[in-house]
Order: sequence, then C-alpha cells, then structure tokens
Amino acid sequence: MDFSARLISWQKKHGRHNLPWQQNRGPYAIWLSEIMLQQTQVATVIPYYLRFLARFPNISSLAQATEDEVLSLWSGLGYYSRARNLHLAAQIMLKRHNGEFPNAFEQILALPGIGRSTAAAICSFAFGQRHAILDGNVKRVLARYGGINGHPGDKPVADKLWQQAEALLPQGEIEAYTQGLMDLGSRVCTRSRPVCTACPVMAECVAHQAGRVAELPTPRPKKVLPEKHTAMWLLIHNGEVFLEKRPAPGIWGGLWSLPEGDPEADAERDIMSRYGVMVKSRQPLPPLEHGFSHYKLCIAPLLLHVGRVAPQASQAARMWIDLEDAQGAALPAPVKKLLTLATEDLHGQRPVSD
Repeated sequence: MDFSARLISWQKKHGRHNLPWQQNRGPYAIWLSEIMLQQTQVATVIPYYLRFLARFPNISSLAQATEDEVLSLWSGLGYYSRARNLHLAAQIMLKRHNGEFPNAFEQILALPGIGRSTAAAICSFAFGQRHAILDGNVKRVLARYGGINGHPGDKPVADKLWQQAEALLPQGEIEAYTQGLMDLGSRVCTRSRPVCTACPVMAECVAHQAGRVAELPTPRPKKVLPEKHTAMWLLIHNGEVFLEKRPAPGIWGGLWSLPEGDPEADAERDIMSRYGVMVKSRQPLPPLEHGFSHYKLCIAPLLLHVGRVAPQASQAARMWIDLEDAQGAALPAPVKKLLTLATEDLHGQRPVSD
C-alpha cells in the first residue's frame, strides 16, 4: 500500500467523523468551517461555528447582514479579517453567482479570504474534486514524511511541500484522504510529542527512520516581538460606556473598542479636548497584555467616571451603550475583559478612588 492508501484506510478506522461540519456537506457550511479553522483549533471553533451557522444558515442571510452583526458573532475568535472577508465573499456570491457557492476551483480561489489550500479543501469536501491541501498541520506531516529541511514559511521550502502534496494525491476517495491528512497532523503527527507508533505511514517516514522527528519541520527563526504601549480609557456615564469603531483595514478593524491614548500623557486633558467630557473620578485597572503575530500590545487601562457628555462624544462611529449590553457588541477580547471589570465596579464590587 502506498501513502494515500494507508492514510485513507487509517482515516476510515481512526479518523474524525463526528465534527459538526462533517454532518453538513454543503459548500457553504464547509467554507465557513474552513475559514474558521484557519490558525484556530477545532475545540475553539466548534461553538462559534454552531452559533454562526444558526444565525446565518446560508449565503443570502450572511450577505444581507450588517458588518456589526457578523463581527459580534466572531468576537473572541480573533483574526477578524476572516469575518470581514466572509461577509464580503457572501455579498459577491449573491451578486455574481446568484447566491450559490461556485464549484470551480479558480472561482473559489478568487473569493476574498480564500487561499490555495482552503480552496482545495472546499473543492475536495464539497465537490469531491482532486486538489492538494497544505495547511499548517499538513506541512508538518509532509516535511517529516519526505525529510524536507527548512522553514515551511520560506518559498523554496513551501514549493517543495506543494510538489510533494500534489505527487501524493490519490485518484479516488479524495475526501477521506484530505480528512486523513488533517486528522493525522492534528492528532498523531503533532508539533510536540507525536505518536509515531500510531502513524499509518511510519515505516516510510524519513524523519522517523533518521531519528529527526523533533527537528522537522525546521522552526521559524526566533525573534523578539516588539512591544507597543497604549492606554485604554473606560469612560462611564450613567451606567453606560463609551465605544469607538476602529477603522478597517487594520488591527481590530470594524470592531467596537475603547478610546486609546498615550499612557504617559494627561488622560483627563486629552479626553476633554477630544470628546468634551469632564472626568469626575479615575481608577487604574490591572495592566493587560495581548499578543499579535507581529507584536505584543501592553495595555494600561483607566476607569474614568464622567459627569458631562458633549455632542462630539456621540458622533458617527461612536456610541454610549449600557455596560451589560456592550458585552454583546463586536469587541476585541481584551476590551471584553475590561468591560467585565467596569461592570463589577458599577455593581459596587470594586472600589473607585477620586
């Protein structure tokens, strides 16, 4: 038996068959799951997937939703450009494909937020088409199996991995094969502590034979992430909090967030000049750190009770909203944490000093 035959046989016996998106093989549901699973673990995705599919069961409902509605259901899942691209792609399909998901690889690849591997997975699972995938887990499997050196993020290495992915494709049972690759990478050929004895292709694996499983794939060269520092201001007035919508594109683009400023500056003066509100009392909150792929954000939060609200604090892309209702808005994860602290303060669970 060759690589693909062994993998298909293993997947049928030991692979995953009860994931929510495996129960609905329509292209819309498969597309949604594949986008959510980008750089995100299955256990994290499942509750978001179920809520999202219940609220937007088809392309039309997603296309006709507002961006705020889409982002609010995505809040906490991260990589928010995925949600914006889902929304935009649904609108494109409604206009150009009569609300139907296209079944041609090139048309799928042309949709925003869909790369080569994601398009291939959709084609394989939804239409049974023969295309190679190469997500992060599969890169690790093929790098070890073929003994391919180098960091997979480097183009020459990625090209070799794509060549191998194409060469190993079977002629049939493409869905079981594709799922088998994903299952093998996530459950057996893991980054740390791989279970080689459970691997169906262990005997032919170059890394296993050479004792190099721990070395491959070659890790990304380590670099120290730079730090950025910001102050986040929780402006509270009559039980409401002040939020601003962040511009897109950009970090947290399209999400509602707290106003920010220089942590070394005079917060009250900046707030007065920017929003025209008078601060009555202030309370520093515990600092937060939030990691992005390319830097670490260090947040100095400040809880500020205000006594007067001026018109400029209620313009477009700005709003005052009840603290508890704000938790249902499309918010970045650290902002949700800070609003929880502010809600505790409002209910008298935290002291506030003048």
